[in-house]
Amino acid sequence: MDSVSRAAEIHPSSIVADGARIGHGVRIGPWCSIGPDVVIEDGVHLIANVIVDGHTQVGAGVVCYPFTTLGMAPQDLKYRGEPTRCIIGARTVIREHVTIHRGTATGSGVTRIGEDCLIMANSHVAHDCTLGNGVIIVNNVVMGGHVTIGDRARIMGAAALHQFVRIGHAALVGGVCGVEADVIPYGSVLGNRARLVGLHWIWLKRNGVQADEMHRLRRAFRALYPRAMEEESTAFSRRLTAVRTEYGDEPKVAEILAFIEAPSHRGLVRVAGGGAASIESDGV
Repeated sequence: MDSVSRAAEIHPSSIVADGARIGHGVRIGPWCSIGPDVVIEDGVHLIANVIVDGHTQVGAGVVCYPFTTLGMAPQDLKYRGEPTRCIIGARTVIREHVTIHRGTATGSGVTRIGEDCLIMANSHVAHDCTLGNGVIIVNNVVMGGHVTIGDRARIMGAAALHQFVRIGHAALVGGVCGVEADVIPYGSVLGNRARLVGLHWIWLKRNGVQADEMHRLRRAFRALYPRAMEEESTAFSRRLTAVRTEYGDEPKVAEILAFIEAPSHRGLVRVAGGGAASIESDGV
């Protein structure tokens, strides 16, 4: 990639620092600012008033709406200007007033957004966060540092994710949730503070999971998270072992079990008070 491709369209009011690398077919609208260590790949569109700073790489086909900032310094008092990174995956769409900060030297050193994500207006992605592919972040979502969100997860409007929280693959976080602990893959959480109410049945159904597999997933979930009144009767570790023995050959169950057993800073979101009775409300 040349420093600035001749095929790029750059509005005369925008500032592109020496050293920035601008790809083929990039469109940079009015009043944008591009720092000297930035790489913007082919076909990116910065509509207007976009700031890209630091060691930031913007993947091919990304679209940034007005007043977004990418790769600015993290809001971390320990940060001392180290050359940490921010990476935005291809074809991701970033709407108005989104802020995505670069990583920290005391963290992973990189904030990473996957491919084909949609980050809606006024959301904040903090330092050292990692978002998988196909993630949707709805308006006004905020997250602390070091949050990890799995592929195709959905975070609804005005949710707040505590630092170091893990959100599993295809999980659903409801609107205005305060999420203080990890959400299992395919899990669905609601409320403030967030409580697990079942699996993300609608996503599973829309993505081709057949009825027999859905029923096995439901039985495995009920075995792992029984009704609240029964929860204290059997230790969670015993239920985990029983589910692994009976349902561990199911790929999605195995994925949930692996997530539960992985290292965690925050533990797991607890089941809602309604227990298994509440999971029928998820549309299956």
